[in-house]
Amino acid sequence: MSEKRSACLIFNPVAGQSDPDQDLAKIRELLEPVIDLDIRMTTLEISASQLAHEAIARGAETIIASGGDGTLSAVAAAVVGSNIPLGIISRGTANAFANALEIPTTIESACGVILGGVTRIVDAAMCNGKEPMVLLAGIGFEAETIELADRESKNRWGMLAYILSGIKQLNNMESFDVQIETEDKIINVTAAAVTVANAAPPTSILAQGPAGIIVDDGLLDITVVAPENAAGAIALSYHLLQSALRGSASERDDIGYLRAKQVKITTDPPQKVVLDGELMGNTPLSIECVPGGLTIIVPLVEKIPETEKLSGLPNLTVELKSPEE
Repeated sequence: MSEKRSACLIFNPVAGQSDPDQDLAKIRELLEPVIDLDIRMTTLEISASQLAHEAIARGAETIIASGGDGTLSAVAAAVVGSNIPLGIISRGTANAFANALEIPTTIESACGVILGGVTRIVDAAMCNGKEPMVLLAGIGFEAETIELADRESKNRWGMLAYILSGIKQLNNMESFDVQIETEDKIINVTAAAVTVANAAPPTSILAQGPAGIIVDDGLLDITVVAPENAAGAIALSYHLLQSALRGSASERDDIGYLRAKQVKITTDPPQKVVLDGELMGNTPLSIECVPGGLTIIVPLVEKIPETEKLSGLPNLTVELKSPEE
């Protein structure tokens, strides 16, 4: 008989709205016949990130994270660059992390993916040279939305809390001047939000300028949103959601997008930045893609072609950089 696989399971007991004891019992029932689980619980004192770093130090063969997006992102950030396969059992409110990587969100299906053991090497990114990013960074509107979607409304309304919070924001949305510097160009434009995505679910509508965000192309997907007024913002949000669900690129003049290996974003006035769902300070912000930085256990998915569109945005100038810059 072959030796059982082993994995460290990092479990957040306070994620989502289900019964954590029942969830853990179900995970053990499904996985333990095949995988020898080393179960570690997060507490107020012991973070998912700390548990992940300890598991890496112990030489864990596989790490499985179970909790909400905060837990999953923290564990993923810890394993960036380690080549240790990461399994995902999402039990949160928004499940953005699982949806972005097309991993099912029921415990049964997620455990089925882990038992299938198909690994996919995807990109990660590094913000300001020190903070790992797995999903996306939002500047402006998206950061405000996260701040307003508080724990109570998330528990009550689930994913709708983010949408409701976004609609609230449309009434007091303010534009700002932004400079976006990539490896080959400098873009100056007026915007209401800029999103830099490595991976993003369709519900992160402000990341959805391109036709499908590719998680293993060595590039970041940058979406610039510049509605003229609140009515335009509502139409724009609806259009982006439709684009995301169809997997088609946006064609509105008030939405621009491009792909780049690295980007530096400066704004006037400074704007709040949200990184993988957590507020992390203000602009300026530098992000560099880490190609192949993360190994995830996933179902199989296919690629979508890449594109760029900037024309139509207000006060736009684009300056091509010479190769030696």
